[in-house]
Amino acid sequence: LKERLADQDMELRLSVEAMDQLGEAGFDPVYGARPLKRAIRQRLENPLAQEILSGRFGVGDVIEVDAGTNGLTFTRL
Repeated sequence: LKERLADQDMELRLSVEAMDQLGEAGFDPVYGARPLKRAIRQRLENPLAQEILSGRFGVGDVIEVDAGTNGLTFTRL
C-alpha cells in the first residue's frame, strides 16, 4: 500500500496503535495471514481509498493513520 501511494506522491504513516488495532482484528492462529490481509483491506485500504476519491487527500500529502474508538482515523500532516 505504501508503494502504491508513493507512486501517487503520497506517504502513509501508521501509528503503533493503528498497527495493534489491525493486528488484533486480523489475528487468527488457524487461518494464518488471510484474516490479517482482509482486516487491512477492509479497515485501512478501502476507507483510505474513499477518502482519496472524495478529494480529502491528494498528491504530496502525508497521511497519518491512528487508532480511534470506532476504527482507524486518517489525518493529513
